Amino acid sequence: MKRPPIREIVWLFILTRLLLMLVTYFSYVLLTAPKYSSTTVDSLALFTSWNHWDAENYVRIAQFGYRDKLDLAFFPLFPLLMSAIGHILGSWSYLLVGTLISNLALLGAMFVIYQLAADSGGDKVASRTLLYLCIFPTAFFFFAAYNESLFLFFVVSFFLALRRQRWWLAGVLGFLAALTRNAGALLAAPYLYELWLARESILSTRRKTILGLLPIALIPLGTLLYCLYCWQYSGDPLAFSTVQSHWARHISLPWIGIWQALFELFWNQPFGSFNQAHILLDLGATVSFIVLLIAGRHSLRMSYTIWTALMLLLVLLAPSTGQHDSLISNQRFVLELFPCFITLARFGIKHPRFHQALKLIFPALLATLSALFVMNRWMV
Repeated sequence: MKRPPIREIVWLFILTRLLLMLVTYFSYVLLTAPKYSSTTVDSLALFTSWNHWDAENYVRIAQFGYRDKLDLAFFPLFPLLMSAIGHILGSWSYLLVGTLISNLALLGAMFVIYQLAADSGGDKVASRTLLYLCIFPTAFFFFAAYNESLFLFFVVSFFLALRRQRWWLAGVLGFLAALTRNAGALLAAPYLYELWLARESILSTRRKTILGLLPIALIPLGTLLYCLYCWQYSGDPLAFSTVQSHWARHISLPWIGIWQALFELFWNQPFGSFNQAHILLDLGATVSFIVLLIAGRHSLRMSYTIWTALMLLLVLLAPSTGQHDSLISNQRFVLELFPCFITLARFGIKHPRFHQALKLIFPALLATLSALFVMNRWMV
C-alpha cells in the first residue's frame, strides 16, 4: 500500500478544524451577546459550548465514574482514556482531554482511511473520500468529545491489519473497538471472512491455523468484559442495551423505523416544523447510506460490505419508535461507515457536477448543524 500524503491530510484536518472554530466563535458570540453592544462573552464559554449531549455524559463519567444505570449506555474506553489524563491535569481538563482525543483519533483515522481507499480506487478516490468525510454535515461530532473518532480509528485500523494479514493486531484493535462501542463486536464477521479468503496459507499448518483463529476471540471479549461490569454494577449484564428504552429505543423489524419516519415526515408533522427537519436529516442519512451500500457492493471488498450492512442493520433493528424521530442519531452513526464514503468518492469523481454540489451543500450544512450544536440545540 502506498504511503498517504502527510501534508495533504494534515492540511485538510487543520482547515476543517479552523472551520469549526470559526463557526463556534461567530455562532456563540452573535447569538448570545447583546445586539448593538460592546459587551463581551466569556471566552471560556466558547470552548464549553461544545459540552452538550453525549459529550456532557462522557465528561461526567470520566470525572466521577458510572453513577447511574443510564450511564451504562456509554461504553467505557473513551471515558477511561479521558479519566486517565484528566485525573493528572485536574478537574478543569476533562472536556479538553476528550476533545483532543477525538480530534487526534480522527487525524489517525484519516491516514488509515487514505490507505484503504487508495487500495480500493487509487489516490484520487482516497483524497476525495477524506474530503467528503471531513465536510460531511455531521462531521462536527469528530470535533466534539464524542467517541465517534476513536471508534472509527479502531475500525479502520482493524481493516488495515486484516488487509496485511496481521491477525493478532486485528484482534487487539477489534477488542478496543468493542470496548468503545457496542457495534465493535460486529467486527468478528469481517474477520472471519478475511480469514476464509486467506485459508490456503492460514490452514496450511496446525500452528498457523491456531494463530489465525485465536485472535478473533479478542473481539467479543471486549463486549464480554463490559457485560461483566454491567452485571456487577446493576445485576444486568446487558444493561447497556436495556437502558436504551429510556430513549424509546426498542427491538423492531428493520423497516419499522424507516416506515415510521416516512409517516411522520409526510403525514404527521407540519411542514417547516422542528420535528420535520430532524426527521429529514436522519431519514435522509439512513436512506442515502443504504443506497451507497447497494451501489458499492461490487466495487468494494466484501468484508467492507459485510461491515457496512451489519452496522446499518444494527441501527435499523433498534429505532426510537416512541419518539417523533424514529431514526434519531442515524445522521451521526453513518459517519462510521467509511466504505460508503469510498463509494461516494467514486461517484463524485465520475460525476463532476455532483462533486461540485456536495462541495457547496456539505460545508453549508456542516456549519449550520455545528452552530446548532454549539447553541445547545437538539443535535444528537
